[in-house]
This record gives sequence, C-alpha cells and structure tokens, in this order.
Amino acid sequence: MIKIGVLGAGSMGSGIAQVAAQAGHQVVLVDKNEEQLANAKSKLAKVMARLVEKAKLTADEAEAIQARIMYGSNMANFKGCGMVIEAIVENLAIKQQVFAELEGLLDQDAILASNTSSLSIASIAASCKNAERVIGVHFFNPAPLMPLVEIIPAVQTSAKILAETKAMVDSWKKVTVVAKDTPGFIVNRVARPFYGEALKIYEEGVADFATIDWAMTALGGFRMGPFTLMDYIGNDINYTVTETVFTAFYFDPRYRPSFTQKRHAEAGWFGRKSGRGYYDYAEDAVKAEPNKNEVLGNQILKRILVLLINEAIDAVFLNIASAKDVDLAMTKGVNYPKGLLAWANEIGLANVLSALDELYDEYRDDKYRASVLLRRMVKAGESFEL
Repeated sequence: MIKIGVLGAGSMGSGIAQVAAQAGHQVVLVDKNEEQLANAKSKLAKVMARLVEKAKLTADEAEAIQARIMYGSNMANFKGCGMVIEAIVENLAIKQQVFAELEGLLDQDAILASNTSSLSIASIAASCKNAERVIGVHFFNPAPLMPLVEIIPAVQTSAKILAETKAMVDSWKKVTVVAKDTPGFIVNRVARPFYGEALKIYEEGVADFATIDWAMTALGGFRMGPFTLMDYIGNDINYTVTETVFTAFYFDPRYRPSFTQKRHAEAGWFGRKSGRGYYDYAEDAVKAEPNKNEVLGNQILKRILVLLINEAIDAVFLNIASAKDVDLAMTKGVNYPKGLLAWANEIGLANVLSALDELYDEYRDDKYRASVLLRRMVKAGESFEL
C-alpha cells in the first residue's frame, strides 16, 4: 500500500487522513501550525474512542489507525508518499506555490491531488512541470462520514492518473463520480439554486426563513432547509463559494449572490459557529415558527426544485458529468431525497419546462432560462435513463 500525504490539518484534512488510515495506509498529516496538528490528533483520539464505544471498531483497531498517522510541520515529511492530497485555504496563488514545491519533494510517479471545492484544477496543475499527475479529489465534510468524492481531471491530467486515483478512492469505500473541471464541479454547481432562490424568495417577502426551511423539509423531504444548511456550513464560506462560482461563470445570472447573505457574512452572522446566522443560536433564543400553509409551501418547493432540476439537466448537457453521476452526486454528496433527474422524470419534463418558462415570463431574468437539453427532450417526448 502506498503512503498517503495530507496537507492541512483542519477538519477536512484531518478527516481525509482518518479515511486513508482506516483504509490501511500509512499517512503523513502536515500543517505548519503545531496547534492545529495537536487539535487534529486530539480530535481523532476522541472519534476513535466513540467508534470503540459504539462497537464500530475494536480498541486494537482504533489504536492501529491512530498509529498509522504521522504528524509533521514540514512538507519534507511527505518524502516517499505515493499520493499527497492538499486541503488548505481556497486561494489559487497559495495552492500553486504549494504544488510547485510538492513536485520537487515527491517521486516522479506520485499523484498530486487538490481537495479544492471550486478552483480550477488546470490552473493548479499549471504550476507543475509535470502537470499530467495533478488531479482534483474533492471530499465532502465530514470526510469520514460523507460517502461522495468528486474526481476532477484537469485538461492536463493523464488517463493513467485518473484511473489510478479513482481506483484508490474507490478502495477507501467511497462513492466516486468523475466531473469536468468547471466551476463548482457537480455538487457546488447544481446546488446553487437551493440557496440562491431561497434567498430571493425571502428578499421578495414571499416567506420568512423558517417557512422556506419548513417547505423544503416537510414537503420536499430535504434533510435541512436552505437557511439551516447555510447556517451549518457558515455564511462566510457559502457566500464565498457562491461569489467564486458567479465570477468563474462570467457573471451568469443563475449563480448571482445575494445581498442578504453578504450582509450576514459582513455582520459576522456566520451561523452556528458564531452563535447567530439566519437564526439565533443563543440558549435563551425564541425559536422561529414557520407558516405551515401548504399552498404557499408547495409554491416555494416547486420554485426552488425546478431550478435545481434545470441546473442538473444543464450539467448533463454541458458534459460536466453523466446523468447517473449527477444524481449520485446530489444524493450522496448533499443528501438530497431523490436524484434531481429521477425527480424530473417523476414530475414530468414538460411540467418542469412549463414552470421555468412561467418564471422567465414573469421576471425576464436569465437565471430562469431553461436548459437547451430540457427543451429538446420535451420536444422529443424523452425522459432520463438512469
């Protein structure tokens, strides 16, 4: 088994290190912040103790997993690693600098992977003399629990590296999907309307946060409503991803950020981690009660859902991923109750198109433009084969 390196000991990096160690690999976890490394080691010990307590692991297995992870503060510790996964700050210039340095430390056949959620893999790979061995490997947080991993080859990535990387992550008992190197890949691209349209509905005064969340969970079957989820992710992080995707898509209106979220982020109302977001998380806070009017709730659900479906269809149209992988990504990566394309078949593609065209006629905003593939399929009377 090859040795795996992970750069960055935050929640994502330490989670990836745990996944690789549980799969039997020797792992090197590197972070220049010694305190971060100590926290990662301490948190892993607590996680292992809980798994032993729940009889998911024996005490010996937990001890062996922890023993397989070596902690270091210098990238020179990666010497001998067959794959290094970078999980640091979402800053292209910093990632390029890191990858250029890593290339000089590792053997010629070692794989260089980035866990970026929204940056161009091609741009990261361009910093290396041998760009063929650079690839995107995007885990979802928390990495040990979330099954999905997006595998993103850059235009420079060799077929051999793609096959080796996918086989490696598959062997870690993860569900892998291959995505084109475009902003947001599959999940962060397709999911944008879940947040964006919910914020627009709120800004128009149609419904408050609690009512929109209730509609999506009680009527739509989503595990979390958009505002609860944004508070969980952090409004600072979610807004930055939205802004990054919007800019990367040359300011396509479908990915337009919201001033409501921007102001929440600017105010420091990040969500759960700051104690205040769209909701107040103080111990004495009064819980917001939704308006459980089902007519209103179904209008909210339909409006957000058809935009999500349209985005999923467009991802297939633009060859971002196969129809099967798009549905797999949304159910396994963000726990959607159904694959969006399967949902489209169930609703009827003609009904989805009609709802989108009604919104476009009302708003005359390109964010509601229907995918060309949706129009073609409706005209041909087709549905998705999944």
